[in-house]
Amino acid sequence: MVTACNQNDAASQTSAANSLKDSANFTSLQWVDSTFQNLGKVKEGQTVLVSWRFKNTGNKPLVVSNASASCGCTVAEKPEQPVAPGEEGVIKAKFDSNGREGPQNKEVYVTANTKGTTNHELSFRVEVEKK
Repeated sequence: MVTACNQNDAASQTSAANSLKDSANFTSLQWVDSTFQNLGKVKEGQTVLVSWRFKNTGNKPLVVSNASASCGCTVAEKPEQPVAPGEEGVIKAKFDSNGREGPQNKEVYVTANTKGTTNHELSFRVEVEKK
């Protein structure tokens, strides 16, 4: 059973990588939410969740091949399946404020099969108050 899961993961990764190489499969996206979000103040130790919605405005499936954060305190999550034309998807991030007192500016880097550029930068700001 584990082998089957690994094979599916490998096939999915290969498909995502191929969609970035073939510009005939490129599409377009529109960020529904601002690419910058100010999340206000939180108490140190809280976990902060942030999300950015997007819409596939093109006519090909939108494949998000990667979503990564600028530091280890933030974990990014991408859609695992392609987003059909006209449909919406979400990039999510989880920020651990433990030991991070003061203003925090974090980035999430997204790679997708999009026209113009395949790289997108999302960011958020949060003020972490001492416990």
